[in-house]
Amino acid sequence: MNSKKYHRKMNISRKIHKIVSFSLDEPLSQFRSFISVASSAGSERAIFRSIGGGDETMAESGGGIAHRLASWRCCCVFKELSFIERRRRTRTNLRNASMIPPFNKHLFGSRWRSLGVSYRILSMDAREKSTSTVLESSKHKRVPVFVVMPVDTFGADASGSLRIKRLKALTVSLKALKLAGVHGIAVEIWWGIVERFAPLEYNWGLYEDLFGLISESGLKLHVALYFHSNLHQHRKWGVSLPLWIVEIGKSNKDIYYRDISGLSNADYLTLGVDRLPLFYGRTALQCYEDFIVNFINKFEPYIGCIIEEISVGLGPSGELRYPAHPLGDGRWQFPGIGEFQCYDKYMMEDLRIAACQVGKPEWGDMGPQNAGCYNSLPPGVPFFGDGQENFISDYGRFFLEWYSGKLICHADAILAKAANALRKYQQTVETSVILVAKIGGVYWWYQTISHPAELTAGYYNTALRDGYDPLASMLSRHGAALHIPCLEMMDNENPPSYHCSPEGLLQQICKISKKRIHLIGRNANERLDKTGLRQILANCNHPQAEAVRSFTYFRMNEKIFSVENWNNFVPFVRMMSSGCRRSWKVKTLCAFPSPSRSANPSASPS
Repeated sequence: MNSKKYHRKMNISRKIHKIVSFSLDEPLSQFRSFISVASSAGSERAIFRSIGGGDETMAESGGGIAHRLASWRCCCVFKELSFIERRRRTRTNLRNASMIPPFNKHLFGSRWRSLGVSYRILSMDAREKSTSTVLESSKHKRVPVFVVMPVDTFGADASGSLRIKRLKALTVSLKALKLAGVHGIAVEIWWGIVERFAPLEYNWGLYEDLFGLISESGLKLHVALYFHSNLHQHRKWGVSLPLWIVEIGKSNKDIYYRDISGLSNADYLTLGVDRLPLFYGRTALQCYEDFIVNFINKFEPYIGCIIEEISVGLGPSGELRYPAHPLGDGRWQFPGIGEFQCYDKYMMEDLRIAACQVGKPEWGDMGPQNAGCYNSLPPGVPFFGDGQENFISDYGRFFLEWYSGKLICHADAILAKAANALRKYQQTVETSVILVAKIGGVYWWYQTISHPAELTAGYYNTALRDGYDPLASMLSRHGAALHIPCLEMMDNENPPSYHCSPEGLLQQICKISKKRIHLIGRNANERLDKTGLRQILANCNHPQAEAVRSFTYFRMNEKIFSVENWNNFVPFVRMMSSGCRRSWKVKTLCAFPSPSRSANPSASPS
């Protein structure tokens, strides 16, 4: 090949743009206009831009709809990727790759060759009918993604009444998430909002408005019924327990969990009051049941068609655990082992009864006296080491079986009532809804023998005993799915001295759940970086377990819609919802050959 022909061939380069962001900081009218056009025209789009011109035209890949965009700034940010044609004698053709930005070049097994044409191709959606087919080796179960609503979704107006904040911006955000491929929205329904002022007086107005807004955006719902308070975590936007519960707690602090020092945690009612009629003649279990039943009756038209998953709160942060590691009040800091939470008078009475039943009444006087404090580390704590009456002694086994067993019985009772209320909606596929239970991700000190942080949280899981197997058995009886956190975490992200293993914890839970219960995943920390999202993708199809049924991303906020984060989040969502993980095999969307060249349909990328 002569020098002129070589340089001419090497200079043939075309740029493929990809849409990476919708900025909510731009004028709302511009973004709403874009959403309206995109929604009315459907999701199968390609944007063709003339290399020599400055105007854009939005058109359907099959032709028929066109919309001319003038200088539309900042609503869409385009990044350019240059692909230079390799020096070959054979003809090449242009093949369209879905413009989901790859996390790295290895996700696409083939290298792209450019064609000397006069147009650039932009894909706005990963789902063009003629765009892509997945290689047989990379077909996986589709995992729908739910995004949790912002923590400050509701705010008080001038009169003090709660309302949906920033309604217009929220509407635009929901439509953007729908276009990105998000399956649904996770909404937290707070006991302290709905039954706030008096027992059995329910006000669902806020959630009726919110559910209507979400369903109009074409999104499904994961609903979490929460019976805890989050004031310690979010003082500005937090929600307390119902005010009538708070009043009872002022005169009787033992309705809350207590630690060995007598300090109470007002985030959740102690399970010691589950069957005691302390709440205007009702037990705590009856309060939970009445709330669940009233919710189901109120939103019956939504269940099964819009509401696909219902999570029932079972403890602090909605998770089945004790508040052994309280956030926000200064008592505990990571990676402290936490403290046992059984010192309210109702749980201590139950402990005394259990000790008498095994013929050891002295074991019922107190919990472990050598278990350290909130911020202790395992090497110096006798109960979790080789001290007298440690976790493997007769007393240690008795106490831990009672402590963890009470937690499982608490979940068993609540889920039985919820499953019974939902039974008629689970008899047909059309109205099927899945019941969900959350657990905490206590992964620090997991690589020690005693797993002390898990023990104080109520999970009797050690190197010698599988503590999650009884939990899975209980959930399977009610047909409930297990909501597990930490899918974004890796072991090497934590200091080795803390003996953390979120990956080991996840592998253990996946193994015991296989073929028995559904798994639903979520992230524990907000992650929008490529590394964290890659880890979620990998864990959602864990080789040791069935693929997770769905994934709940925690949570929606302005960071998602920034240019860089949106550029990571959109491909993550689409790869989850499409079932693609590693490689794509694409078909030609459209090719515009220059007069001097023509496409060769039989050629394939090297």
